Amino acid sequence: MITSLLAFIVLVLDVIALVSVLQSDASTLAKVLWVIAILALPVVGMILYFLLGPGPRGRVTA
Repeated sequence: MITSLLAFIVLVLDVIALVSVLQSDASTLAKVLWVIAILALPVVGMILYFLLGPGPRGRVTA
Protein backbone atom coordinates (compact mmCIF):
# COMPACT_ATOMS: atom_id res chain seq x y z
CA MET A 1 0.00 0.00 0.00
CA ILE A 2 2.71 2.48 0.97
CA THR A 3 4.82 1.52 -2.05
CA SER A 4 1.98 2.16 -4.48
CA LEU A 5 1.17 5.48 -2.79
CA LEU A 6 4.81 6.53 -3.05
CA ALA A 7 4.92 5.48 -6.70
CA PHE A 8 1.77 7.51 -7.39
CA ILE A 9 3.27 10.59 -5.71
CA VAL A 10 6.45 10.24 -7.78
CA LEU A 11 4.36 9.87 -10.95
CA VAL A 12 2.33 13.01 -10.17
CA LEU A 13 5.47 15.03 -9.38
CA ASP A 14 7.15 13.79 -12.57
CA VAL A 15 4.14 14.89 -14.63
CA ILE A 16 4.27 18.31 -12.94
CA ALA A 17 8.00 18.55 -13.72
CA LEU A 18 7.44 17.56 -17.37
CA VAL A 19 4.67 20.14 -17.81
CA SER A 20 6.91 22.74 -16.18
CA VAL A 21 9.76 21.87 -18.57
CA LEU A 22 7.55 22.14 -21.62
CA GLN A 23 6.13 25.51 -20.50
CA SER A 24 9.55 26.98 -19.67
CA ASP A 25 11.39 29.53 -21.78
CA ALA A 26 14.40 27.23 -22.07
CA SER A 27 15.86 26.31 -25.44
CA THR A 28 14.57 23.24 -27.25
CA LEU A 29 17.79 21.37 -26.52
CA ALA A 30 17.55 22.15 -22.81
CA LYS A 31 13.92 21.01 -22.76
CA VAL A 32 14.82 17.72 -24.49
CA LEU A 33 17.67 17.08 -22.06
CA TRP A 34 15.48 17.80 -19.02
CA VAL A 35 12.71 15.53 -20.33
CA ILE A 36 15.24 12.72 -20.89
CA ALA A 37 16.66 13.22 -17.38
CA ILE A 38 13.21 13.19 -15.77
CA LEU A 39 12.10 10.08 -17.69
CA ALA A 40 15.38 8.18 -17.24
CA LEU A 41 15.78 9.00 -13.55
CA PRO A 42 12.28 9.80 -12.27
CA VAL A 43 13.12 10.80 -8.70
CA VAL A 44 16.63 12.22 -9.22
CA GLY A 45 15.74 13.95 -12.51
CA MET A 46 12.67 15.59 -10.98
CA ILE A 47 14.62 16.81 -7.95
CA LEU A 48 17.45 18.14 -10.12
CA TYR A 49 14.97 19.94 -12.37
CA PHE A 50 13.21 21.63 -9.47
CA LEU A 51 16.56 22.64 -7.95
CA LEU A 52 18.58 23.54 -11.06
CA GLY A 53 16.10 24.00 -13.90
CA PRO A 54 14.79 27.28 -15.25
CA GLY A 55 13.24 29.49 -12.59
CA PRO A 56 9.54 30.16 -12.23
CA ARG A 57 7.83 31.63 -15.24
CA GLY A 58 6.40 35.11 -14.98
CA ARG A 59 8.84 36.31 -12.35
CA VAL A 60 9.21 40.08 -12.54
CA THR A 61 12.52 41.60 -11.54
CA ALA A 62 12.80 45.25 -10.67
